[in-house]
Amino acid sequence: MQPRKLDVLFVNPDSSFKAYQALSKDFSAIEPPTWALLLAQSCRAKGFGVGILDCGAERLGINDSIERIIGADPRLVCFVVYGQNPNSGTTNMAGAHDLCAQLKEQYPQYVTCFVGSHTSALPKEVLAWDCVDFVLLNEGVYALHNVLQTDLKEHIEQVKGIGYKKQGVLILNPPERVVPQDRMDVDLPGYAWDLLPYREKPLDLYRSHFWHAEFNHELRTPFVALYTGLGCKFKCDFCMVNIVNRVDNTDGVVASHSPTVRFWSPEFMIGEFEKLAELGVKTVRISDEMFFLNRKFFEPLLNLVVERGFKFRMWAYSRIDTVQPQHLDLFKRAGINWLALGIEAANLVIRQEVSKGSFKDMSIRKVVSEIGRHDMNIIANYIFGLPDDSLKTMQETLDLSLELNTETANMFPCQGLPGSALYYLAKSNGWALPDSYAGYAFLSYESQPLPTKYCTAAEVLRFRDDAWKKYFSNPAYLSLVERKFGANQRRNVEAMSKIKLRRKLLGDPPPGP
Repeated sequence: MQPRKLDVLFVNPDSSFKAYQALSKDFSAIEPPTWALLLAQSCRAKGFGVGILDCGAERLGINDSIERIIGADPRLVCFVVYGQNPNSGTTNMAGAHDLCAQLKEQYPQYVTCFVGSHTSALPKEVLAWDCVDFVLLNEGVYALHNVLQTDLKEHIEQVKGIGYKKQGVLILNPPERVVPQDRMDVDLPGYAWDLLPYREKPLDLYRSHFWHAEFNHELRTPFVALYTGLGCKFKCDFCMVNIVNRVDNTDGVVASHSPTVRFWSPEFMIGEFEKLAELGVKTVRISDEMFFLNRKFFEPLLNLVVERGFKFRMWAYSRIDTVQPQHLDLFKRAGINWLALGIEAANLVIRQEVSKGSFKDMSIRKVVSEIGRHDMNIIANYIFGLPDDSLKTMQETLDLSLELNTETANMFPCQGLPGSALYYLAKSNGWALPDSYAGYAFLSYESQPLPTKYCTAAEVLRFRDDAWKKYFSNPAYLSLVERKFGANQRRNVEAMSKIKLRRKLLGDPPPGP
């Protein structure tokens, strides 16, 4: 009996150098392709033959990637394009387009499709590429099931949730629903961990964020990132994570139009954690956009983690106004040692302007102190260049970051990301947007943030880069790292801080390979 032909190969392209420059070699994370894993397991549960090609983890060039695709010989090549940062899906389109274009040029018989956050934001733009046969709208779960039930040629016009071409005309069929709450455990039944590549043991090609491992390279692998719930209830103008929930094909739809949140049951998720423990994984990212929000879901899950006695090193997202101090002890006992804390800006008015007033007037200092009192670490997230920012208010944000002196910090230049409200604000105001996918990457050479009412894009980018340097070379910060994590870890941070990002917008020459 001949083996069954592979129905779909999920491809995770590699855009790491374009996105992170020299940081990609040793310091940036290499995450498992979460949505490729979810889609693969979902299709496998429906009886389809599936595979995953993770070009990022294996650091495959285009020629090697094509060779592997041809070797797998799937009916459908599905490019699953998201990002390690929830807002960075557009960045990875660069590597995806290059690979898909060359595959189609050399082997035009292969049927290709795209799914992901950028595709959800601008499906017609992606479908217009000569190398793309289909796009899957929104998260694509049911659309993928639908299209795989066909021969990929006949009756495509009847398949909900996809876009396709007919005699050169771009057609978006009526959208499919996203997986509803009551079907999460059934139609998204976990992660296809066994399909990932590895060198010596499962998941050893993946590494955590540097800070997650307390700046110790030896603790970074094996590593996993997984969701316990999907979506976010907030409607921040700078964010596009909810765009994959859209069920409206109208042009100009933004992420804030579909703030849908869904969860797997705690009983189902504890099974995923048990699988990870059996695979020897200790370092885990909970990728939910707002894990520390709904007690109904996080409390029973974390209690189960505590009961099982797992010894994970985990981190999760929160916002200043969603931290619930009465639950910090449970978080700590479950192994969540880090909170990624969305502070965004020091000025409350600026925060509220882009958060549609949802940001409560919380005492940032009090919340940070309370987290520290529970012996938990903080990676504070700041954004420079929000629409009402000036050099003065950006300095206020930098001053606050230095005062709080958290265990680490992310500092983002504000981007008009496709799918966000700021993207369409920029287009309506005639503001310059990036002319390349890499231009949407926060750390890339081509990074092109938005201007503000008072600052040019170049001023925003320069301020952000200077602020990052000041933070990570600050003696008080380096002393904190040494005191909490050790002298070697301090030296690791110092080595990282010496890597200078090159910026086209600031007149720098391009980085070398």
